Amino acid sequence: MTDRQTSDLYRRYMAATTAYRDHAATCTACTTTQPGPDCRDGARLHESFSTLQAAYLNQQ
Repeated sequence: MTDRQTSDLYRRYMAATTAYRDHAATCTACTTTQPGPDCRDGARLHESFSTLQAAYLNQQ
């Protein structure tokens, strides 16, 4: 992976982290570590974060 690809992946990973944390801060069902069982938005955001985190860590 090139430095540019790594940098782009990192930015996307951090943006997903922020999006999920912002959601969890206002959602009564979600926590900072996992989405609530009935929260579709939280599940979607957490899945995006998890996927990007795994991709970033795997390329390290």
